[in-house]
Amino acid sequence: MSVRVAARWVVLDIEGTLTATSQVHVVLYDYARPRLGPWIDKHLDDPVVAEAVAQVRAEAGLGTQATTGEVVAVLHGWMDADRKATPLKTLQGLIWADGYARGELTTDYFQDVVPALRSWRARELGLAVFSSGSVAGQIASFSNTTSGDLRGLFAHHFDTVNAGPKRERGSYAAIAQRLRADAGQIAFFSDVPAELDAAAAAGWQTVGVARGGEPFADADFGAHPVVSGFDQVELGVIE
Repeated sequence: MSVRVAARWVVLDIEGTLTATSQVHVVLYDYARPRLGPWIDKHLDDPVVAEAVAQVRAEAGLGTQATTGEVVAVLHGWMDADRKATPLKTLQGLIWADGYARGELTTDYFQDVVPALRSWRARELGLAVFSSGSVAGQIASFSNTTSGDLRGLFAHHFDTVNAGPKRERGSYAAIAQRLRADAGQIAFFSDVPAELDAAAAAGWQTVGVARGGEPFADADFGAHPVVSGFDQVELGVIE
């Protein structure tokens, strides 16, 4: 069964929507975990890294003199809990960007994803990403994929820093303003019902993505139309 949508912009979640959850929770997390400490120690003069470390110390109640080991222990705990903490996402994004640049990381997508994205872009639909992963991490993930460099497909990238939490209506209102589009002209694709609820509350169109074997495959998507793959989407273009 197909779902019909007409939009000017398509905004996409990544984990569970474009890629398997294991791409993040296994491949990327396993890559970042042993590199967090060395990365912090090597880049303490980088203001982005220094700010992220300061945020970890503050959020975890550590003193300003907390060691790298103590900071990393907090970061590992947040990873284990899958906490969407901004300083963790910042540090992971930097490490992943380096891994992709070195060719040590490659992103693999569900089979229906890349053909759909290329088709939508060819029809002059605007494509954007809204993910809890940092913008740097997002861009890096599209740079080296099993389908080549896909960075050119996307006009905008949003994360919890430049847009806000993914389960809050205000984040979607902020993105619509950045896209210079009416809310009703934007379609959001995600595998998380709570994110779709927030987007719908902001006036966006929504499509739930329930892929077999993924954590939200059997979730209750309520009134949101649902597909199991992008090949079930008939996407019209609003002029």
